[in-house]
Amino acid sequence: MNRTRGSRILVVDDDVDICRNLADILVDLGYQVDFAHDGRSGLELAERSNYDVAIVDLRMPVMDGIELAREIRRCRAGTVSILATAWAGPETAALALTAGAWRVMEKPLAFPELLGLLKEALDQPLVLVVDDDRDLCDGLWDLLRERGFRVSLAHEIAHAAELINQSPFQVVLLDLRMPDGDGSEFLRVVRAANPRSRVMVITGQRDDGGRLSLELVAHGADAVCFKPFNLPSLLATLERLAFTGGGTTGDGPREIP
Repeated sequence: MNRTRGSRILVVDDDVDICRNLADILVDLGYQVDFAHDGRSGLELAERSNYDVAIVDLRMPVMDGIELAREIRRCRAGTVSILATAWAGPETAALALTAGAWRVMEKPLAFPELLGLLKEALDQPLVLVVDDDRDLCDGLWDLLRERGFRVSLAHEIAHAAELINQSPFQVVLLDLRMPDGDGSEFLRVVRAANPRSRVMVITGQRDDGGRLSLELVAHGADAVCFKPFNLPSLLATLERLAFTGGGTTGDGPREIP
């Protein structure tokens, strides 16, 4: 699916001409573009607004591109960061990827390559992980990014409710027990905001003869994953939901042992 028109791009580079030229080209192609000339200003924009992609220069005053990519991952996990640098050695690339950048491009930027990467990033399925276990969320973020998903994170129901109204998530991965609310109630919020979203519920509760699964599907769940979960099965089901929209069967929701 091509999501170019209306997609939001953040460009952060201390070279004013590069920012203006890149913004002009992207706006002509239908993107919405904001830009900043140092890392700190770029971070302030990212904290205020939800961007699909951030194109970030490596060497900038106040905050360099690697630190900015790390901060964008912290505050806007669903934003895809592309690092641009004239110093694209293996060590730089490794640091950038560890910080959360998706790709590293050499400067001067080759526009056909950049446009191809933008399209690839925007066509990645959107997944929202809602869980108060931050270590679990970080691990799933790394794993799902490697498998070609854009991943947003929420550690509270209130934050998840904000995000669900900002982006058309294909799949919501939802912990049943959250510190500020009941996950099953949030299912109704997801259905109201985007009926096409598929929801996989994660729970540590034991399923008493399938009763819990039936209750969850009645609330709108498409799959149920019991902790500790089988990671390959979880990934297979997540990909099925994201790419085919497949959810429940006539016997109830798909259960993942």
